[in-house]
Amino acid sequence: MSGNFFDTNVLLYLLSEDPEKANRAEALVREGGAISVQVLNEATNVMRRKLGMNWRETREFLALVRGLLDVTPVTVETHDLGLDLAERYHLSLYDSMIAAAAALNGCARLWSQDMQHGMRIGEGLRVENPFR
Repeated sequence: MSGNFFDTNVLLYLLSEDPEKANRAEALVREGGAISVQVLNEATNVMRRKLGMNWRETREFLALVRGLLDVTPVTVETHDLGLDLAERYHLSLYDSMIAAAAALNGCARLWSQDMQHGMRIGEGLRVENPFR
């Protein structure tokens, strides 16, 4: 696995009408990396509720993403570390769970537009905004 982990917002830019951001997201995903089941769930929620995608379209997109990136489960260990990260770094619960999954997978980079660019989490994880 590469050292990249993807936040939900970066994956959703694959569906964007902004060609610059869509192309950037696609290039990063093609390099490989990982996501968590939480990212799949969050993406599904946005695709269905905000983007109005039907179930077939949603499942096709999820299958594409799952074919390109490693998917890690959300475990009790992820949850416990996520709680620690939320408290220590003042992250939202959902952001901290994504950061925890990235850290537990040994990733060096967490691509996220929502978290603070350049933030260091733990010993080896750095948040980077790919659209900056």
